[in-house]
Amino acid sequence: MTLRILCNSLSGILFLLDHVASGVGSDKLSVSVMEGDSVALHTGVATNQQEDIKWYFSDTRIAQISGDLRFICSDVECNEGTERFRDRLKLDHQTGSLTIMNITNTDSGEYKLKIISSTSSSEKNFNVIVKSVPAAERDEVKTNEGESVTLDSGERRKPNDVLTWFFNDTLIARITGDHNKTCTDVQCKDNDQRFRDRLKLDHQNGSLTIMNITNTDSGEYTLEIISSSSFSITRVKRLNVNVIDSGLSSAAVAGIVVSVLLAVAALIAGLIYIYCRSKRYSRAPQHVNGVNKDIALSDKGHL
Repeated sequence: MTLRILCNSLSGILFLLDHVASGVGSDKLSVSVMEGDSVALHTGVATNQQEDIKWYFSDTRIAQISGDLRFICSDVECNEGTERFRDRLKLDHQTGSLTIMNITNTDSGEYKLKIISSTSSSEKNFNVIVKSVPAAERDEVKTNEGESVTLDSGERRKPNDVLTWFFNDTLIARITGDHNKTCTDVQCKDNDQRFRDRLKLDHQNGSLTIMNITNTDSGEYTLEIISSSSFSITRVKRLNVNVIDSGLSSAAVAGIVVSVLLAVAALIAGLIYIYCRSKRYSRAPQHVNGVNKDIALSDKGHL
C-alpha cells in the first residue's frame, strides 16, 4: 500500500513538472541559408498580446520590443558599442519577427527568442547556418542567340514555398502552392510580352528556362525564395545573361560593305588606267631599227 502511494505521488509530481515546463516552452529550429540571403525568424504571435519580445544572438541581446511599443531597440541600440549587424536587422512591429538582411558567415550561430506575457513565457531557438555561395552561381552565364538557357534556383522547392523571378526588377515568373497563382511573363504582368511564351518553370525546384534567347534577354535575373513556416528566406540571385550574337553586328556589316566598295572602286580605277595607257601606246610614233619611220618616209619624198 505504501509503495502504491509513493508511486502515485511520484506520478503526480512528474505531471506537475511537465506542465510547469510546458509553461516555459523551448523549440529549436535549424535554418540553412546562403551568403547574401535575407532570413526572417518568425515569432508566431502578435506584439500587442505580449508584454515583451526579446531576441538574443550568442546570449547577447540584439533586439527587443514591448507590447505597447514604448520600447524598441535593435543591434547597437540594445547594446552600446556592439555593431555586429550594422543596420542589417529589421524588427516587425506587428509580430516582433526578426529579419537579418544580407547575411554573412559571421552571422552563423544560435538565435534565441524570448516571449513574455502576463501569464506565461516561452522560448524558441533558431540555429542559423550560413553557407558560402558556390563560385558557379556567381559566374556569368553566356549563351548563343537562339539557344535555351536554364537559370537554376539551387533549391528543391517545398510545398509552401513561394518562388519569384524578376528580370531587371520586373516580375516575370512566380510559382506557389496554389497552381492558380502560378504565372509566367504576361500572366504575371499585363501587357508585358517581352518573352512571348519563351519561359518555362520547373515546378519541382523553381528553375527558370528561357527558350530561343535573344539579345534583348541580356540582363539581371533575381530569384526570391520565401518559406511560410517558422522562418522565411529571401534569396537574391543575380545572373547576367550575355547573349553572343551568332550573326554579324550592323557595324561589322557596314564595315564589310565599305571595304568591298573600296576594293571594287580600286579595281575599276586600275582597269581604266591600263586601258588609257594602252591607247596612248598605240598612238605613239613607231621606230624601226632605231629610225623614226615617219621621218624616213618624208626624207625619201624629197629625193
